[in-house]
Amino acid sequence: MKVRSGEVDLAVQVRGTSGPTVVLVHGYPDTHEVWDRVAALLEKDFRVVTYDVRGAGESTAPSTEDGYRLDRLAADLFAVIDAVSPDEPVHLVGHDWGSIQSWEAVTTPGARIATFTSVSGPCLDHMGHWSRKRLSIAHIRQFFRSWYIGAFHVPVLAPLFWRLYLGPRWGGVLQRVEGVRVKPARTITTDAARGISLYRANIRQVMRSPRQRFALMPVQVVQPIHDRYIRTEPLDLERWVPSLTRRRIAAGHWAPLSHPEPVARMISEFVTDSTPKRELVVITGGGSGIGRATAVAFAETGAKVVVSDVDFAAAKETAGLIDGHAYEVDVRSEEAVRAWARQVAAEHGVPDVVVNNAGVGHSGSFLSTTTEQWQRVLDVNLWGVVHGCRAFGELMVERGEGGHIVNLSSAAAYLPSKILSAYATSKAAVFMLSDCLRAELAPHAVGVSAICPGVVNTNITATTTFSGVSAEEERRKQDRASRIYARRGFGPEGVAAQIVRAVRRNKPVVPVTVEAKAARLASRAAPGLLRAFAKLDVG
Repeated sequence: MKVRSGEVDLAVQVRGTSGPTVVLVHGYPDTHEVWDRVAALLEKDFRVVTYDVRGAGESTAPSTEDGYRLDRLAADLFAVIDAVSPDEPVHLVGHDWGSIQSWEAVTTPGARIATFTSVSGPCLDHMGHWSRKRLSIAHIRQFFRSWYIGAFHVPVLAPLFWRLYLGPRWGGVLQRVEGVRVKPARTITTDAARGISLYRANIRQVMRSPRQRFALMPVQVVQPIHDRYIRTEPLDLERWVPSLTRRRIAAGHWAPLSHPEPVARMISEFVTDSTPKRELVVITGGGSGIGRATAVAFAETGAKVVVSDVDFAAAKETAGLIDGHAYEVDVRSEEAVRAWARQVAAEHGVPDVVVNNAGVGHSGSFLSTTTEQWQRVLDVNLWGVVHGCRAFGELMVERGEGGHIVNLSSAAAYLPSKILSAYATSKAAVFMLSDCLRAELAPHAVGVSAICPGVVNTNITATTTFSGVSAEEERRKQDRASRIYARRGFGPEGVAAQIVRAVRRNKPVVPVTVEAKAARLASRAAPGLLRAFAKLDVG
């Protein structure tokens, strides 16, 4: 169908016949076809509307550059909404310049828009206000990401470059840069040359005098992790959007083409329930110590927390402190961990953060440590982490929205001791596993951190086993270790704070206490010195 808006005719396409109306607005230099894969997934549950913006595809073009101003583009969108949904508000989705012009519409008072999902496109006014803030690394990075904007302002040469070189090769460019195999619209060369006017008619004018623009409906901002052109995280959107949901996707700039399934799922979920999503955090060994403190720390940030422990009563006690959810899980069992991961996903969703914290202590010489004692330490400290990483890591990768895995290692991973062969070996394996996994999962935007506490006052000392001693001597050693750790005075809350910080900053390795940091430095600068200390009798 055709919709008249001012001096242009807009080519509008409608798919599906029932459900809420979802309007998808494309960016530059695309046509409505950029949404085809997403629309095909949505039309089963929604009435999906796409259209070619002015100057693109089958729509006509304005006669002057001034015709590409944001207010004209917003008027086009309102005309389409009036035509396809005259009585009910619509759910709006924009990508790239489609998002930029949609921001103009959703920040216009009285707009009949129920929700707005923005993918890789900021509000220019918000960007203008942010650009006036104190210069930061984020400003410099965005300046270099936006190099092409300056090129588009070069008269004659920019459109000529599109017509003679880039337009005919655009499909190959997308494949090389974005990994997207798609046949460009037949009008791509003309559309791209015309569309340069989008930049010339708006960028300098809006950035020079940004307006106060508020979006009062629920807004979902989807940031592709590998976007080469725009980052929306620094823009202080909470100032302008009272009901804001931020989500990430492990994709490049053209996410609707490369990752249509997760894009469609995010749109569908937001249209169905626009309540801002809480971060979901899963913690093993959450019944006490570092696990409990970490649960409390994440809950204080507003996260929804799920804990497990082999001691179900302790897990329920932690959950009761934070209004969380408790499960009984023995991390030594791969089958049990996988079943729990499936249950968590079904009941709460795929976690954003997984903390593999469950662990046991053991002390004793290598020759006095039995095979059964080795097995216990490795089953919990290493295999428990492996099972957690695999079960939840697979879910994170499949979801395509990134995430973070935290593995509890130890300063013992790089601080040798003749009485910690089993424990140190298990933690050193976790340390290296975390580095290897971090490299593997980076393309999927899943971060991995190894946390290395030092001497921390938790109940692990009371349950640590000892090789080659009687039960009475073991209890004496446990009591002595507990007193030493208590005198150290560093509680699990300090570790929990570092775990939250590691997730927020995507830190690869975090030595927590002073002794853990000193040992980490010594392991790199003077490993021979640590080997000498390892020979000392400390028990």
